This record gives sequence, C-alpha cells and structure tokens, in this order.
Amino acid sequence: MKAIKNLYCNYYMLKQNIYVIIPAYNEAQSIPKVIAQIPKNIITEIIVCNNNSTDNTAEVANNAGATVVFAPEQGYGNACLKGISYLKNIANDDDIVVFMDADFSDYPEDLPKIILPLQNNTANLVIGSRSLGVRERGAMTIPQIFGNWLATHLIYLFYKVKFTDLGPFRAIKWLDLTSLNMQDKTYGWTVEMQVKAAKQKMICIEVPVNYRKRIGASKISGTVKGVFMAGYKIIFTIFKNI
Repeated sequence: MKAIKNLYCNYYMLKQNIYVIIPAYNEAQSIPKVIAQIPKNIITEIIVCNNNSTDNTAEVANNAGATVVFAPEQGYGNACLKGISYLKNIANDDDIVVFMDADFSDYPEDLPKIILPLQNNTANLVIGSRSLGVRERGAMTIPQIFGNWLATHLIYLFYKVKFTDLGPFRAIKWLDLTSLNMQDKTYGWTVEMQVKAAKQKMICIEVPVNYRKRIGASKISGTVKGVFMAGYKIIFTIFKNI
C-alpha cells in the first residue's frame, strides 16, 4: 500500500507545473547566473519580468532560456503582477508559482526545498527564511534586518502567524495565489502576500535558505530614499489589511 501511495505521489508531482517568476530591473550581470542555477529538471517555465530596464536584461534573460515579459511601469510589485498576468491563461489550480530575486542573492538550488511542502500538501505558502538559513556577512543591511524584525513581529501581533522574514524567495500554489488578489505595485508586495495569507488562515511555513551579497547595487537598501519608502510601505500595508 505504501509503495502504491508513493507511486501516486510521484505521478502527481510530475503532472504539477512549476513556474518561476523573477522580477528584474537592470540585472543583466546577475540574471544569467540565476537562470543557470535553477534546477531545470523540475521547472516548467522561468518568467523574467523586465521592469523597464535600461540595460540588456531582457536580451540576456531570453538568451539564457527564460520567457521575458515586459512591465514598463516601475515597481517590484508591478513586475510580479505582470508575471501573474502572464500565467492567467496557462496555470492550473495545483500548479506552483515560485518567486525569487534577479540579483543572485538567493541560492536557486534551494528551490526544491521551497516547493516540497506544497508538493506534499502540508502548506499553502512557503517563505524562504534568510533569518533561519546561513547569511553571508553584509548580505543584508542593518535597516533590512531591523525592518524584517519589526514587520514580522507586527504580523504576529495582529494576525497571530509567526514569520521570521519577508524574504523574496517564496512559493505558493496558483489557486491560493489568485485568492489573495495581490494589489501592491511597489515595496509592499512581499508583506502583502504574507498578511493576506495570514488573514485567510492559510498554512504558512518557513524553510531556511542561504543568502549572499547581491551582484550590483540594491535599488532599495542601497539608497536612503529606498530604505525609507520600503519601511513606510511595509508598515502601511500591515495596518491597511487589519
């Protein structure tokens, strides 16, 4: 009986499509490295959402084997929403959507453990936690670390769901993703997903992921304006959804 159950689970996992959405703004140096290290044997399609880049991000992503969609309106959330829009006519309810950054700070080889709880039907949303994994010295700034701490504590205070990170490396089933009705177009994207999942009583778990210094300068933590705007938007999003 156990052998039959395992055979069925393996067949089901083979039938399940896995899509990777990568928002990208001027990441021509890093995006081919990210795409190259994504385990292709388990992935259906890689979608790079070119967010009004002024370099050749789109060209190098296409040459590396990704599908490139264009999100001309600036904003991390805008890029993610464009990826979701692309999947609307092809994704099935049980398909898995993975989000990761284009700057090579995530380790794409961690992807199998990000999606495993979804394949086993033990979670609705999986967050790759940089706080629980091994983080290279200097990979996150002090404002990022403090912002994560504050935001996750506020989420627990108001929604009683414990997170340790707002990490961009995450996975969710298509049906659950569409039920969240994601709206944020800029810095509040990740926290909006976690807050809405908590409000809907989804099973949210974290798995440890490793994290390294990004290639190139950060568009958010690399500027005072970016840090301020991201912090404001994260806090605003938490209170907005109460």
